[in-house]
Amino acid sequence: MPAISDNTFAALMRPLGPYEAAPCLAVAVSGGADSMALALLAQSWTRRRGGEAAALTVDHGLRPEAAAEARQVHAWLSDRGMLHHTLRWRGPKPLGGIQAAARQARYEALGQWCRRHDVLHLLTAHHGGDQAETLLLRLWQGSGIEGLAGIPRIRALEGVRLVRPLLQQQHADLAATLTVRDQAWLEDPSNRDEKFARVRARRHLARNGGGSDQAAWLLEVADQAAVVRRRLGAALAELAARSVRLHPAGFCHFDPVPCRGQNQANLAPLLGDVLRCIGGGDFRPRREKLDRLARDLAERPLPAGRTLAGARLLPTAGGLLICRESGRLPGRVKVGANKRGRWDRFAWSLTGGSGGNNRWRGALSIGALGRDGWRQARARLAGDCALPAPVRPGLPALWYRDRVLSVPHLDLMQDDDAPKWARKIRFSAGFSPARPLQAEGLMLV
Repeated sequence: MPAISDNTFAALMRPLGPYEAAPCLAVAVSGGADSMALALLAQSWTRRRGGEAAALTVDHGLRPEAAAEARQVHAWLSDRGMLHHTLRWRGPKPLGGIQAAARQARYEALGQWCRRHDVLHLLTAHHGGDQAETLLLRLWQGSGIEGLAGIPRIRALEGVRLVRPLLQQQHADLAATLTVRDQAWLEDPSNRDEKFARVRARRHLARNGGGSDQAAWLLEVADQAAVVRRRLGAALAELAARSVRLHPAGFCHFDPVPCRGQNQANLAPLLGDVLRCIGGGDFRPRREKLDRLARDLAERPLPAGRTLAGARLLPTAGGLLICRESGRLPGRVKVGANKRGRWDRFAWSLTGGSGGNNRWRGALSIGALGRDGWRQARARLAGDCALPAPVRPGLPALWYRDRVLSVPHLDLMQDDDAPKWARKIRFSAGFSPARPLQAEGLMLV
């Protein structure tokens, strides 16, 4: 197989822009052939444009060899003058679904690093073999046309563009790229463990001519389905612009009227996107639940309301209020020494409050306002609260022990009974769901 040249890689990157004049990229690097080749190609690409690429390795702490492997990747890339950072997945690990949990933790760590360092583009080394395996898995699962579009070339990841420029290349091309550049790579033993569905799919493709006819047919299916997915995404974006009014406090008003008539078929997928956004999930609810919800909504305005996918749907005069289900909210999290972080679907930050604030950070936490917090906040409102009552319990609030200090989406008067250092703290929380309501960069906020 031919090695990938710098000019070929530039052609692969070109349609995935736009980029800054001197682009800065982050590259997810496990140390395998695919990601090592991507790192070297990205390094050349950014240097030719006056930018810089940083390699990021996530140590999941699942194998004793992982730390040594991360150090090896650091040594290899440092020798080539490339920045490299190791990110670690700390805390308890789940007993089941370890690959899915590790993948989620990996993207969270990568996204956090990119946001913290103002890097917009995160590259991963998914290639044509990964795409074929994904299609085969989704065929086995009975996925619809959107699922059969496979891995997208670009995806929004909480303020970061996840870019996959190698989806038309093969693993052999990437290995050849490293060979001509005299670069070694690591082999992950989990890639041979058939307890994982993806490994079984890989073996199935290999037994059935994985590098030729079947894989080529799967990639063709993915290309055709991707065209359909883009068209559907554009149609849903247009429909959302007329049906959805998203509020920065993390809820929306949904008008089903534009979804009637010729747009009726798009009601269920649009509801799925909205519920995923408001409920904070990574995936739409199951198709049969969405279809039932769409049928019920077409017949009557859900007089009793409904809960689905971490969200509440409540009838209003103009359609539906869709907000977070308060019973599904996470608990409070200690601020500790952090000045920024995430809680539920919000990215928060703290500014000001020096001196005593540092002494008392252990007493600060961020969590839902809740009913008790609302009783405190109501007494300090500077005016009437314009937010609907069902929304208020789920608002992010800064707590000092059991006292509400600040709620960004409420206009509260200063709490004169709070410690002086606490009154100096400025708390902000921006709505930043895992899957924003958007299509190809269009975000409705």
